[in-house]
Amino acid sequence: MSDALAGLGKMPNHEPRDVCVVTCAVTGVLANRDQCKNIPYTPEEIGEECRRAHEAGASVAHIHARRDDGSPTFDPAVFARIKEEVRKRSPVILNYSTGTILDDVRDQCTYIRETRPEIAALNMGTMNYSKYSEKRKYFVFDMVFPNTYEKIIKLLSAMNEAGVRPELECFDTGHTHGIWPLLDMGILKPPLQFSFILNVLGGIPPTLESLQLQTKLIPPGSEWEVIGISRPQWRMIAAALVLGGNIRCGLEDNFYLPNGEIAQSNGTLVETAVRMVRDVGRRPATVEEARKILGLGAPQ
Repeated sequence: MSDALAGLGKMPNHEPRDVCVVTCAVTGVLANRDQCKNIPYTPEEIGEECRRAHEAGASVAHIHARRDDGSPTFDPAVFARIKEEVRKRSPVILNYSTGTILDDVRDQCTYIRETRPEIAALNMGTMNYSKYSEKRKYFVFDMVFPNTYEKIIKLLSAMNEAGVRPELECFDTGHTHGIWPLLDMGILKPPLQFSFILNVLGGIPPTLESLQLQTKLIPPGSEWEVIGISRPQWRMIAAALVLGGNIRCGLEDNFYLPNGEIAQSNGTLVETAVRMVRDVGRRPATVEEARKILGLGAPQ
């Protein structure tokens, strides 16, 4: 068994540290302004929200692209415009989504190679991806999110070629454990960066035990963050802070502050998350510290 594979199933080999990387997911792909009027659509609006998030304490911005009407797009030209607008306003680290229900990932590979964000999110397995309404007694949406190894390898190859760090998005334990063939092939190379998404219907539930299990499946020395979806987000952030992980918040994941009020901006959500970081005796990483922690080079 290779050294990379030998670490699977063991706890990370570092003690929890004081500094915490805070990521803000400023705009997702599904939510719209009928649900939350503050979601940014245009590259300029996304740039402004990234600025607000950075000024509030975030060092990384996770970004999806949208057309001006709010509909999702994978157009490489739009991703290039987003990078330009973000860079006008802040030095925040760029993390681009590559998620799609389509098998064709040519656009994603193009904007990764051409725009070269520091990080790109890489979904690590197929799953049911659904939302259920208890009020309606039916599903708001119900789909399969396909992420075959063939699809993952195409995206990972583009990231490797462009010098972009993959962020391994894991919605369940099978996604986390399932990295080992990619390590064995040599296409995925440590040190690794994981995101554990909790509370998506079809994925792992938002419990402390779920998060602890995920952290036990990753190789020593790996970085990880928690992504809690909807209102359980704040409890998952609290759990990650205690366990020594990094955290993500933002309007992609959750509209609401802990008191139930709807957030007026991504900056408001980051301010709350940063206060929690400080309340447990940790502090938010600067952009420079986050680059070092996540193993990133200079901005491209």
